[in-house]
Amino acid sequence: MRSRYATVSTVLCGDKMLARLTIRNVALIESAELEFSYGLNVLSGETGAGKSVILDSIDFVLGAKADKNMIRYGADFCFVCAEFSVEECSQVHGVLSEMDIESDSTIVISRKISFNGKGSLKINGISVTSAMLRRVTPLLVDVHGQSEHFFLLKESNQLRLLDTISGKEIAKQKAAVAELVANHKKIISDMACFGVDEGERIRKLDVLRFQIEEIERADLREGEEEKLLALRTRFLHAEKILSALNAAREYILSDGGAADAAMGAQRAVASLIKISGEYSAIAERLENAAAELSDIGDEIEKFASEFDFDERESERVENRLDEINGLKKKYGTNITEIISFCLSAQKEYQRLTEGAENFERLKNELEKNEEEIYLACTKLTALRKIAAESFTERVINELKTLNISSADFQVYFEEYGPNDAGKATSEGLDSVRFLFSANAGEPLKELNKIISGGEMSRFMLAVKAQMSAVNEIGTYIFDEIDAGIGGKTARSVAEKFCGIARSTQIIAVSHLAQIAAFAEKQFLIEKKETAGKTFTEIKPLDEKTRLAELVRLLSGEVKSEFALKHAQELLRSAEIYKNSLSQS
Repeated sequence: MRSRYATVSTVLCGDKMLARLTIRNVALIESAELEFSYGLNVLSGETGAGKSVILDSIDFVLGAKADKNMIRYGADFCFVCAEFSVEECSQVHGVLSEMDIESDSTIVISRKISFNGKGSLKINGISVTSAMLRRVTPLLVDVHGQSEHFFLLKESNQLRLLDTISGKEIAKQKAAVAELVANHKKIISDMACFGVDEGERIRKLDVLRFQIEEIERADLREGEEEKLLALRTRFLHAEKILSALNAAREYILSDGGAADAAMGAQRAVASLIKISGEYSAIAERLENAAAELSDIGDEIEKFASEFDFDERESERVENRLDEINGLKKKYGTNITEIISFCLSAQKEYQRLTEGAENFERLKNELEKNEEEIYLACTKLTALRKIAAESFTERVINELKTLNISSADFQVYFEEYGPNDAGKATSEGLDSVRFLFSANAGEPLKELNKIISGGEMSRFMLAVKAQMSAVNEIGTYIFDEIDAGIGGKTARSVAEKFCGIARSTQIIAVSHLAQIAAFAEKQFLIEKKETAGKTFTEIKPLDEKTRLAELVRLLSGEVKSEFALKHAQELLRSAEIYKNSLSQS
């Protein structure tokens, strides 16, 4: 699929980036199209102008929970479309291929929700579910804001982050641990088949022995039940059968019965043969009929004489059927299934009979497996500690450039021993905590106990500066991560943004001129009233209008000479810094 926006922007070094965002009827935005640049993109404007609406729109198209309250008042629907430029070798193409969605250097994600609750979600024009979308978007965009602080405060996420930045060696060792843990689960499962202990194994054997012996005593045979049911039917109707046979015999063989009548008719017709030969055929037929009737009568007489109602045999049939029905209630709906159950029970009995030896073998395997798990986990821990030492050192250096000069940051590892091997997961046995101190002389504490909002923003930025070089995500979105800072620190944050933006596109909401001055592209978000209605407008700034916005950010006014000179100096200084990075 080829989008008409495929050449909107040149993607730096072929990396992923959000090229265009189209918004329709979201909150105060009636219609807006934003074409982003590589590098740093800044959204600025007065408080309440609608900057957060743009980020809400991005969240919406990336799969956040849909809310009809997003729809602009008076509109029937809202719609957001995000177009990404993505290199052909990106992992996201593999995911799309698994979902049978064709893709090339442009990936288009669109989402619409109507006021009646109906909506659509598409990737490259193909309808997808929210679950499918959530497989794709984390490979394209990473959104950072005040809410992400909660992510970093969770210890499980801290271990995940440490592994993310630690490289292929840790990933390889985690795979080895995962294989051992999977084998551990299999051994436990196999042992469970023999019972948790010897006592349970013996109890299972007792049950199986009873079942096998009960079925074998019955000595069931295929087709037996059908024969027994036929006998039961015969015994139930014995009187009627015998009465009918005797009556039939009487009709045929008694004096003057059917056989005699047929013979009499034959003699009468035979006397006519001398008169005319035409009667010979009838006479012959009557002779045959008389013989057949006589034979039938003899057969009936034989049935009647041999019919014997044995009360004990009848009782035996009933008892046997009761026995079979009892087995059917326990082991199957018919004799075939009962016999099959018995065969399976015999195999299980044999397996459990040999279980003592097998159970002991599995116990030895489990002990050896847990020793291997412990050794593999300790090796993984050692690798993580080496990575953590390097990671914390780099983050501390980043924090120093962000004017937290006395920062101290460590990754604390909980201790574990050989007896904990059975508790290992595919992540190993490590439990880590990020400990931080922003000020000299203060002890290291957990993040959620000591870190302020401004410090957390800078801490997050320092961490992301380390992650940008190792992940495949093409776009970072920062939601007022510069809150609570200013002056020299703001300049440091801007330089950090600039460094990250060399490899990863950044879209940032900012109130600081020091940061906006470093942008490759800047957008002004304004709220206006027209014909009694309020609208949010989004305008890309050119050189002149951008300078005016920097003046406003610096002084709150647009005609301050001092602020104008300051804004010009900020732009000049930012350009010098960016050029220095290009030459390094």
